[in-house]
Amino acid sequence: MDVFECIQRRRSIRAYQDRPIPDEALRRILEAINAAPSAGNLQAYKVFLIRDAARRRALAEASYNQDYVAQAPVVLVFCTDAARSASKYGRRGERLYCLQDATIACAYAQLAAVALGLGTVWIGAFDDDAVIRALNLPRGLHPVAILPIGYPDESPAPRPRRALEDLVQEL
Repeated sequence: MDVFECIQRRRSIRAYQDRPIPDEALRRILEAINAAPSAGNLQAYKVFLIRDAARRRALAEASYNQDYVAQAPVVLVFCTDAARSASKYGRRGERLYCLQDATIACAYAQLAAVALGLGTVWIGAFDDDAVIRALNLPRGLHPVAILPIGYPDESPAPRPRRALEDLVQEL
């Protein structure tokens, strides 16, 4: 499928089949993450791959009991590495570029998953400290997105979008 079809097919999936993701598919998603652009090519983020059921359950609880986080066979947690970005870009790298890097990588993962027939949902509502504890994150890493991945067990309809005339202003 081409990138435009992939973008159009992407939906927030909140129900997953009890079916493992093949290693090759997971590898392709991780390669897409690694190919994502980043400020100064620093890749100022770290991605944690969680398959363990207990950790997925802890992440679901940290995500204000969004149980589908635990239902997905794989969960990726994207964390900023502010020091990595600050080493080249100072305060702006520390506060902004690492966040952009991590979120672009997450978006690439979402689209790669869709291209492989998988579903995801971007989780931004979570207790940061609970995620840090659940994953025992090293100091200096900060979680910014949780991405459950699995075979969809639902087919949500497209949601309404803003009109381009409302969204884009030409100057």
